[in-house]
Amino acid sequence: MLDVDGLLASGWRPSAFQQFILKIHSRCDLACAYCYMYEMADQSWKAQPRRMSEAIADRAALRIAEHALGHDLAEVEVILHGGEPLLAGPEFISHAVHAIRAAAADVGTRAHLAVQTNGVRLDEAFLRLFDALEVRVGVSLDGDEEAHDRHRRFAGGRGSHDAVSRALRGLAFGRFHHLFSGLLCTIDVRNDPVATYEALLAFDPPAVDFLLPHGNWSAPPPFRDPESAATPYADWLIPIFDRWYGAPAEETEVRLFTEIMRLLTGRPSRTETIGLSPVRMAVVETDGSIEQSDILKSSYHGATATRMHVLRNSFDEVLAHPAIAARQIGELALARTCLECDLVRVCGGGLYAHRYNTGTGFLAPSVYCPDLYRLITHIHATLARDVALLKGSR
Repeated sequence: MLDVDGLLASGWRPSAFQQFILKIHSRCDLACAYCYMYEMADQSWKAQPRRMSEAIADRAALRIAEHALGHDLAEVEVILHGGEPLLAGPEFISHAVHAIRAAAADVGTRAHLAVQTNGVRLDEAFLRLFDALEVRVGVSLDGDEEAHDRHRRFAGGRGSHDAVSRALRGLAFGRFHHLFSGLLCTIDVRNDPVATYEALLAFDPPAVDFLLPHGNWSAPPPFRDPESAATPYADWLIPIFDRWYGAPAEETEVRLFTEIMRLLTGRPSRTETIGLSPVRMAVVETDGSIEQSDILKSSYHGATATRMHVLRNSFDEVLAHPAIAARQIGELALARTCLECDLVRVCGGGLYAHRYNTGTGFLAPSVYCPDLYRLITHIHATLARDVALLKGSR
């Protein structure tokens, strides 16, 4: 167990939460084969209320405002999540958004609201609601029909690509485009990488997140042999990077590539996926429990729990939890293998959940270590080449 009192005595101080994930509905209308919520180690969703109550939403809003006031935060980000958040219904979503905005405004903080959806229920009525509420919308799409429907299916086996594409056309082309925050794409190395990227580009996303499938040393992700030096995920991502970087004009932001480039040029990471920046995000479940990143549900049952609740605990109390502190102390939480690596300040050990091993906990490199090393070195070589060419032209 991490000695938080010892850290505080040494002068370390936690960084305030700036992003809050509200799990407003705990069930989903898809049955995606790779889902960390329903298909992996943690099955706590079964005991959660289906929908967050208005009382819990109100208290969560007050706790967020309390935290913002205590840390003098000018802005916070709140993401409505699930399960599938649109299952919570327009009335509840409207109530939650108004409660969060009002509580934040009372303490002089601006609350930015977003929703992350699978897109199946994203019709014009929801788009009009999000427009009126000033809520940005992110959608999950894994590529073209074959790529997307490989995993993202309804419980009966029917693919969801047609429904999601229809929703995206309404979001991306027309008067609601300003709401569009981006696309999430979970990688399957069996899909053609450039074709997948271009299928996403067809919807004119302002940003794209490519997500490595969640797994760890004890439950490896698909096609990633922990004992192998092979790099199937880097091999998949590099052609996309070359296509993205070599485009004559910027077509979209690919956040993984952007963050690696930021880190290579000495700037901090803005995401928990990579780098050593402190994680500044907390999750509120439908019952009001305050948890760590829900991605940790992929490691073991109960991995996200803090035993804290919005009715009893402040977010400042959560900051003092050892598991939260471990994700804010940077290199102090890394394995020796990572500390001895020349790319440690860029890679940062990879996503915390991907380091898990039954025997050593999270004190291990990412299960994707070879892939991350190859991808980062490829991007570094590309940037170094262009910097050299620029200097040579002077």
